[in-house]
Amino acid sequence: MRKTVYAISIFALIMSATACNKAAKTQEEAPAAEPQDEWIVLFDGSSTEGWRGYNRTDMPAAWSIDDGALKISGSGQGEAGNKDGGDIIFDRKFKNFELSFEWKVSKGGNSGVFYLAQEVEGEPIWKSSPEYQILDNVNHVDAKLGKDGNRQSASLYDLIPAVPQNSNPFGEWNTGGIIVYKGTVVHIQNGENVVEYHLWTDDWKAMVDNSKFKGWENFINAGGAAQEGYIGLQDHGDDVWYRNVKIKILE
Repeated sequence: MRKTVYAISIFALIMSATACNKAAKTQEEAPAAEPQDEWIVLFDGSSTEGWRGYNRTDMPAAWSIDDGALKISGSGQGEAGNKDGGDIIFDRKFKNFELSFEWKVSKGGNSGVFYLAQEVEGEPIWKSSPEYQILDNVNHVDAKLGKDGNRQSASLYDLIPAVPQNSNPFGEWNTGGIIVYKGTVVHIQNGENVVEYHLWTDDWKAMVDNSKFKGWENFINAGGAAQEGYIGLQDHGDDVWYRNVKIKILE
């Protein structure tokens, strides 16, 4: 009996050593794994460094840091109605990227996340930029306007509805995301891809031509000649919060 146990133990050791040698050989032969792309933090919860007003060099006073979130204080007077409000941008252009953020709105709140935006003197940011809609779908009238829900949260504003529509109610945090890669754009809401479209294509131009954005050359050519632009956050006159804003370069 002892000889049998001893033989089994030796056999187990041999098999284990062989497996280790094979694993080591496989690791030596396999190419080294590429390092994970790193996230760039655009807002860390404590500083507005890197942000400024659209077509401004400073930060509008209506934006503040509130419990680790970047907050626009509502004026109740509609878009950019605050005395020192207005849309803001991160002061660097991005081309191919994945943007990640969290957002929540007050009751009836409205805002938006812009991307590939250009700064055009005398024109608002939304004339050159696609918009990821931020909205209280239950209590804001915009949710009932547009077509097929294309003004509800995470939609490509006034163009493509977010499907499924899975936003959380006002006062609760949502996760959002935008991927832009060589013209393909995806909107993400609460872990689900809800919009996909393709910039600068014939389909894109036809869609814009049949919308209120018809004839807006800077919008049709979002990102400009270099196909890159700013990330922006909208002041639409309501209390809205953003946090954990970060971006990953995809090129």
